[in-house]
Amino acid sequence: MACNHLTYLSKHIFQGLNNLLSLQLDRNRISSITNSSFESCSKLQILDLSNNRLNKLEIIRHILQHTPGLHELDIQNNTFMYFNSPEISNRSLALNSLDISHNPLKSFRLTSDIFPKLTTLNLYNCSQKDMIWDVQNKSFLQHVSKLYLGGGHMSLESLRAVLQTVNSSLTSLTLNDESEALSPLITVACRIPTLTSLLLTKNRITAVPGDLLKSCGQLTYLGLSNNSISNVSGSSFTALQQLASLKMSQNNLTSVPTVISNLTKLKTLDLSHNNIRRLGCSDFAHLTQLTVLTLFSNLISKLEACFFQDLNALEILRLSNNRIHSLGKAFKNSLPNLKSLYLNSNKLTNIKHRTFKSLRSLTNLTLVSNQINILESGAFEGLINLKKLTLSQNQIDCGKQGIRQEVFSRLSHLTHLNMFDNKCQYDTDDTIPDPPFANLSSLQTLIIFTQHHRLKSNLPANFLKGLTNLSELKARNIRITSLKPEMFTHTPQLKSLEINSNNLVKLDPELFLPIQKLEQLFVSTTKLQSLDFLIHANLSKQAQQNAFSIINETVLKSLPALTYLDLQRNDFTCDCTNAWLLDFIENNAQTQVLEGHSYTCIFPANLKGSQLLDLDTRSCLESISFSFYVSTTCAVLAVLAGALSRHHLRRQVVYAYYLFRAFLFDAKRKNGRGACQYDAFVSYNVHDEGPWVLRQMLPVLEGEQGWKLCLHHRDFQPGKAIIDNITDAIYSSRKTICVISRRYLESEWCSREIQVASFRLFDERKDVLILVFLEEIPAQQLSSYHEMRRLLKRQTYLSWPRAAQHSRLFWHKLRLAPETSEGSGEENSLITGLEGP
Repeated sequence: MACNHLTYLSKHIFQGLNNLLSLQLDRNRISSITNSSFESCSKLQILDLSNNRLNKLEIIRHILQHTPGLHELDIQNNTFMYFNSPEISNRSLALNSLDISHNPLKSFRLTSDIFPKLTTLNLYNCSQKDMIWDVQNKSFLQHVSKLYLGGGHMSLESLRAVLQTVNSSLTSLTLNDESEALSPLITVACRIPTLTSLLLTKNRITAVPGDLLKSCGQLTYLGLSNNSISNVSGSSFTALQQLASLKMSQNNLTSVPTVISNLTKLKTLDLSHNNIRRLGCSDFAHLTQLTVLTLFSNLISKLEACFFQDLNALEILRLSNNRIHSLGKAFKNSLPNLKSLYLNSNKLTNIKHRTFKSLRSLTNLTLVSNQINILESGAFEGLINLKKLTLSQNQIDCGKQGIRQEVFSRLSHLTHLNMFDNKCQYDTDDTIPDPPFANLSSLQTLIIFTQHHRLKSNLPANFLKGLTNLSELKARNIRITSLKPEMFTHTPQLKSLEINSNNLVKLDPELFLPIQKLEQLFVSTTKLQSLDFLIHANLSKQAQQNAFSIINETVLKSLPALTYLDLQRNDFTCDCTNAWLLDFIENNAQTQVLEGHSYTCIFPANLKGSQLLDLDTRSCLESISFSFYVSTTCAVLAVLAGALSRHHLRRQVVYAYYLFRAFLFDAKRKNGRGACQYDAFVSYNVHDEGPWVLRQMLPVLEGEQGWKLCLHHRDFQPGKAIIDNITDAIYSSRKTICVISRRYLESEWCSREIQVASFRLFDERKDVLILVFLEEIPAQQLSSYHEMRRLLKRQTYLSWPRAAQHSRLFWHKLRLAPETSEGSGEENSLITGLEGP
């Protein structure tokens, strides 16, 4: 809940969140919190209230009373002026970390041991010059091991008092913005025998004198980042013989300080964000235990073979954001244990034969954002353990001199190749004599897409030859116009394919036959005019921003496992050719059609811009029926008789059929009757799903009142016949809630749901129906809906429009419905208080 405009927390605001562990309320405007706000948060462990407007300790007291297990509390950057233990708590707290930095404290008093488990305390920039530090017993903070001080607002005496309080347990100290009192404070701090880590950031140090750290021989970590250091005395680090980590980033160094080579136990060295222009052959001499060297964001332009000759233990080397134009022989005879090499954002133009010859342990090589246009044969020879190679944002032309089979020779362990934003363009989609990835049999991920608009291109039919284990291919926005049917015969393990943002107009249905394991297909923002290419597939689809006008029903019926279909931002023909799609969107219980109600028409002209779901399909159904009878008889009289019979008896036949199915189901159910699985099955039309069912009813009934509802898009069993799902849902629920609107009355499946529910009503003689009208429907408009009229004569109903000013009463009446008698033999009015039409 961070970064909002909250000004206070009301009573029981977190009610129901009994298992909440972490709560972020930072960067709001909270100045008031009620006593009971955190009553439900007994399991809370982390609470961030930083950057608010709190100023009373009693607020913190009430919070801590309700959160006995709180481990981390951050109240930095508020307006507290006093921090006194009697006002916070009279018992021991479980806090491990307390951040009260950036508060204008006048006093810090501990008169009792309320922080027996505190290990981290942040007091940076949290006091005034005359702040009183009053910790009556040093044992009150005996476990504090990490301390943050500085900001220039505490007197030297106060700072010394703080350090003396924790001088038996402190291991890590951060001193920021303390340029005036820095030297004496370092002397006091380094006399603490347990101190091993010292961070001196933002202290405006320009030079490191020889005696500054002379008493800090026990340090294993020293941070001097974000100062202005340009000069380091030759004796500055003489005493630091135990130092394992040194960080001097964001300074003004122009070369590697010579004193560093004497730190023989050093394991990590960070010299990033300086002005180092050149390296010397002795800069890292004797650093035989160094495992991480960071030199990114400097001005280094050249690498020599001797620079890294002694770094036999080095595992990570970061040289990004320099001006390196040539690698020379730097990696041909050194760094045998290097695992990750970062050369991003330099000025390399080509990778020559066996450039990385000695890096036999390398697993990750990154060459992003250089100017590479040539990869010589055997460029990566020697990298026998390389798993990830990133060549993105260069100028490599896959189709000309840039990539040949020999470039990636012997990379038998490579699993990830990223060539994003290069020039993978070919003039032909026929087979080529030298497919670039033929030697990469272990490759699992290949990325060749680009962000920039390119000219039309092709991919050769055997472009993917050799990639027998490829599972993910991203070929987005490379401007290809077609794909040959044999393209994926080389990648039988492919599971994810992105070919969106291309110039594809049509895809061959045979294209996906070789990749039966495909699970994700992204074809958005192309020019495809048909989904016929999916007819042999069985996967999850995303097909946004294409030019589909008519969707083939056979295509979707060939996808029995389809559960999610996204056709947003497409244009549709609104005539009988897409009539079946309306029924699919509204009534298919297995497949969710995302935002189906928003699909618009492009043809015919008089319907352009209108909603697809507004299409009147009744004439389409009549045309289909007429065609069926014409095709089965040549006698005009028989056609007319059949059409009349179907018109007059259709409802009765369908009703009888579903009554019979419900009767069979009920007879079977009575043999093994058990408790109902749901409180209610909700029967509704898809148009009312988002606006009312999910946004109005679901939060109240399930969220507030604890109902367990059965919703067809969520709870129907995939693969089962829809009518069986409906019957199971109704007989497994105590009630059936019918959410009635004009579109509900017109829906065939909604009609079937209410028919089955009606049979249960008459068969069991229980009041199992709850009718909720979302619209005022005049009685004359109900005249053609016989089933609904018959129910309204026996059932009282709820009207949402009439309850607009009495929503609480509406939900109260609805809540009472499942509590009414279900064993009565009468037809009673269970929901009273609102009249019928």
